[in-house]
Amino acid sequence: MKTIRRSFLIASLAMVFQGVALAVPPQEQSRIERLLKYIETRKDMKFIRNGSEYTCEEAAKFLRGKLESMGGEVVTARQFIEQIASRSSMSGKPYQVRLADGSLVLAGQFLSDELARIERQPA
Repeated sequence: MKTIRRSFLIASLAMVFQGVALAVPPQEQSRIERLLKYIETRKDMKFIRNGSEYTCEEAAKFLRGKLESMGGEVVTARQFIEQIASRSSMSGKPYQVRLADGSLVLAGQFLSDELARIERQPA
């Protein structure tokens, strides 16, 4: 009887812990943080979310909060871009970046380009 209870307990705990957030590897956490800092420190552009413009500092704060609340299964910087920083989870509309020259770029592409630059740098 103890073996059956123990097996049941182990199976139950396994099901509970399936919903727990995955651990982000330190290298990926660093890349995500570098992307957020890159956004946060830009003064020459605006972040556009659902038709409204925000400063980059506001955008980084928003994305940090979104990552905290929705990022349980985000374990790579690429997943951060695709699942958190590319589009609104409410409207589905893509986020955009207005550059200093007035041109618009999809935020996902903008951040993918920055991630590629980060990955080219020596460790």
